[in-house]
Amino acid sequence: MTSPALPFFVYGTLRPGARHHDRYLRGRTTATEPGRLTGAVLYDGPGYPYAVAEPAGVVHGDLVTARPEDYRRLLVELDRLEEYVPGDPRSLYERVDRDVLRGDGSTVRAWVYLAAPAVAARLRNHGRPIADGAWPARDVRVPRAPRAPRRP
Repeated sequence: MTSPALPFFVYGTLRPGARHHDRYLRGRTTATEPGRLTGAVLYDGPGYPYAVAEPAGVVHGDLVTARPEDYRRLLVELDRLEEYVPGDPRSLYERVDRDVLRGDGSTVRAWVYLAAPAVAARLRNHGRPIADGAWPARDVRVPRAPRAPRRP
């Protein structure tokens, strides 16, 4: 069965400026725009975040549209990065399609990697939610402004 070519909603290390963006997404997308996923809470994970399905939450991220010629390979690579194997209970994430809000208030169906059931249960019991639903800036690589030359 073929998956529909949906955009991806990214909320952690795949966001522009974050550590996995360039390796996986640079040059392989046609659009990136801000988005919000409702019905999920963001948890701080070991080096990366997990979105967990919960009714009263919002996760902030980006909608990324892959170039058609790169879509199939990108889907496989992102599934591998997120340690998602359909039907495998050891998966860290599940890839699911969800409605995501765009900046203009419209919605679009997108692929989202949510914490797999066992991971989600552990996070709900022992995890640390990120109150504002946005992955901390510590993961984003911000270019430094050039320094003024020193005067002798």
